[in-house]
Amino acid sequence: MRTTRTAAAALLTAVALTVTAAGCSSSGGKDSEDRPPGASGGGKPAATARMTVAMVTHSGEGDTFWDIVQSGAKTAAAKDNVEFLYAAHKEGKEQAALIDSYVAKKVDGLIVTLAKPEAVKASVAKAVAAGIPVVTINSGGQHSRAFGALSHIGQDEAVAGEAVGEELTARGKKKALCVIHEQGNVSLEERCAGVRKTFKGTVENLNVEGTNMPAATSSIEAKLQSAKDIDAVVTLGAPFAAASVKARQSAGSDAEIDTFDLNAAVVAQLKAGQIGFAVDQQPYLQGYEAVDLLWLHKDNLNVLGGGKQVLTGPALVTGKDVPVLEELTARGTR
Repeated sequence: MRTTRTAAAALLTAVALTVTAAGCSSSGGKDSEDRPPGASGGGKPAATARMTVAMVTHSGEGDTFWDIVQSGAKTAAAKDNVEFLYAAHKEGKEQAALIDSYVAKKVDGLIVTLAKPEAVKASVAKAVAAGIPVVTINSGGQHSRAFGALSHIGQDEAVAGEAVGEELTARGKKKALCVIHEQGNVSLEERCAGVRKTFKGTVENLNVEGTNMPAATSSIEAKLQSAKDIDAVVTLGAPFAAASVKARQSAGSDAEIDTFDLNAAVVAQLKAGQIGFAVDQQPYLQGYEAVDLLWLHKDNLNVLGGGKQVLTGPALVTGKDVPVLEELTARGTR
């Protein structure tokens, strides 16, 4: 794996957490049925008082990325004697309503994504005003501190995009299509802007309907058919890499497919040479660290990051990394 300097410390943290998790059970007080294989062992939860932590994300249906985030959160929850609750909605208004519902339940801690920050700003403020500590993850890290959150855990999306732009340049690409699968998501827009900042070629954004994969595939195919000079497609989520591979074939294009995020399908496509490279932001670590941070704060008033973002990536992975990635996906941590 090739890492940016900003990601090196996060990857070392990931190694430490893997060692720490090895003696812990996996999810909110349950036994091994929810445990990622190889991610944790037996062991008992912490002897601290039981607490409840809720996570509210902007996930759409079928996005496997968030399954991995939850897996990490459940592992930490089991270790920390935490009841872990999860809810999601891709629309900002509905996400805000879910946050409000957990504030009304007086949970002990909240984990929130800020993909559409203005939509959830008031709800996060209600949680903070009610004395509920909030940790933000994955999206909208630049808004986290202003919204009153203890910390933000995730990759810097602009830095990640810049790393992709540099890699595309190194590969000799000239024109890239950046596929945005959720309009209004600030993190996705930051990724494409980062690519544009460092890529020596040109970048064109394409908005697709992320919750309708056939429609998204057709949109990418149509673009590749009409713009034969596109030699790279950058997708911003693992499921859309597979859609782009299919679209490329149907369009008769030779464009290289590259993607943000990992899942088992992306690893298989890296192995087969169907994808050039992927950006690993370690979703398992995002979920694990967020729950663990809230537990540490409640138990000992610890705050990780000192008000700054705790970076979990980016790391660029290619076909050469497949043997390690196959092991990690089997364990449920990628």
